[in-house]
Amino acid sequence: MQQTEITLHGTALSGHSHRIELLLRALDLSYRFEHTPAEIRRSEAYRKLNPLQQIPVLRDGEMTLADSNAIMVYLVKRYAPESVWLPNDAEGAAAVQRWLSIAAGEVMHGPSTARLVVQFGLKDDKARAQRIAKRLLAFMQEHLADRAFLAASHPTLADLACYSYVAHAPEGGIPLAPYPAVRAWLARIEALPFFKPMPPSPLPEPDEDDE
Repeated sequence: MQQTEITLHGTALSGHSHRIELLLRALDLSYRFEHTPAEIRRSEAYRKLNPLQQIPVLRDGEMTLADSNAIMVYLVKRYAPESVWLPNDAEGAAAVQRWLSIAAGEVMHGPSTARLVVQFGLKDDKARAQRIAKRLLAFMQEHLADRAFLAASHPTLADLACYSYVAHAPEGGIPLAPYPAVRAWLARIEALPFFKPMPPSPLPEPDEDDE
């Protein structure tokens, strides 16, 4: 599949943007990163890209797509449909989809929200976010006790979707020390040849990521 020009709108400390960057690098796709802070997202020009004014947004030639999980599915289906990142069999695809849902649910409302509250002063319920995060991490600890990766014996979109905010959970006041299997999984992601770390916080303002 011939690649068209790809632009990723996001910010360096958005975990939703980071997961897209990891996949673009994994697929060896060239792209331009367009830094898109809140003031740009409030503009009329950006509203035409995403009326919800969230990041990330991917532009691939004439195609514009919002929502990080949807973007990941698109990139694999367009550029690497036979790759291991999104299995084609029913059971494998369902396993990945379960973790994409967790990334949009527990990961977003747990470690991601706690990080925004602690680091950037987002007005939300920190205690609730931390409870969700700890419940998620306990679940992941048990799940990863006898697995190398979340949805298969190899990395998939599930791992990329969940990595960034789990890795940065301590920025939301959630220690990772009690979860050795989770920490081992994070280390396996970080050892992948295409890996690029997300910088540590803080930002001058919170990012309104997608959900």
